[in-house]
Amino acid sequence: MLLVQAIEEFFNGYFSTHERSAKTRVAYRSDLDQVAAYVGTAFDLSSLDPSFIESWAADLRVRNYSSASMRRKMVVLKVFCSYWVRKGILPESPFWRVKLSFGRITQLPRSLSETEMRGLLSQARQNQSAVKIQRKATIIAKGRPQNACLPEYRALRNLALVDLLFATGMRVGEASALNLEDCSPSEAVFRVKGKGGRDRLAFVVDTHTLRIQEEHLQMRSQIASKSSALFLNATGERLSTQGMANIISKFRKDAGIERHVTPHMLRHTVATLLLRNGVDIRVVQEFLGHASIATTQRYTHITKDHLVQVLRERHPSLVLRSVS
Repeated sequence: MLLVQAIEEFFNGYFSTHERSAKTRVAYRSDLDQVAAYVGTAFDLSSLDPSFIESWAADLRVRNYSSASMRRKMVVLKVFCSYWVRKGILPESPFWRVKLSFGRITQLPRSLSETEMRGLLSQARQNQSAVKIQRKATIIAKGRPQNACLPEYRALRNLALVDLLFATGMRVGEASALNLEDCSPSEAVFRVKGKGGRDRLAFVVDTHTLRIQEEHLQMRSQIASKSSALFLNATGERLSTQGMANIISKFRKDAGIERHVTPHMLRHTVATLLLRNGVDIRVVQEFLGHASIATTQRYTHITKDHLVQVLRERHPSLVLRSVS
């Protein structure tokens, strides 16, 4: 069987029996198409052997891919090979006889400072407050149906989005995927469709956040839309991850925050602050929906830096030595 044919059959088979997001499918397609382009259309599936894996890894290094990117591409190829082993087409996975090392991934999660996070939330509240009087005059008093393109809805939606991302640590894709039935502000819980099919419950403990979510849900329920999405764009369709990134970017500019801010940085920020405030790492792991605690442990490097800084400023030995 030719590799290009095996790739097509893999997508028809593997993704029909495994619950994966559209984003994951696109990533798999990109990586496997890259392998196919590397070997050409006449390459046979049976030629996937340890020497090929090593040459593919060497080519990625030459092209200066990061350790994280090379590791991801190899994981995709490994899943692909394992699929054909189970089908009986490959006698064994070529990865069983090769050992690869891509080095440690040193990139740490980028988070906002407390001042920056406070400024972002404050900006969202200010924008929503600026249209609140108009909303009451034109929507509540007249009692006419809501429209997703109205500025009063967008302002409240934006506030609810930013506040929810920080309160729950949701990934931006998880927030975009939220439907109306996933939300229960009265019970302070949201049902999240997590990464890799790992669903979880996100709990909201801040009463201020709950009030915002309840107000948004009430306004959202008045909008006539065929979409079941919680967050709508101006045309009444599901608000995309890019749309959410644009909202964060605008708040960042309006709040005077100099550096680039992404929605995922809000997730990093709440995780960092939880650990800094003494929350057990296992609780943070569950909160973020990490399958492995090793992923959560990336944040401990940041909190250790904060710990050392505090000790340098306030350790009692510094005072005792100065007195003596």
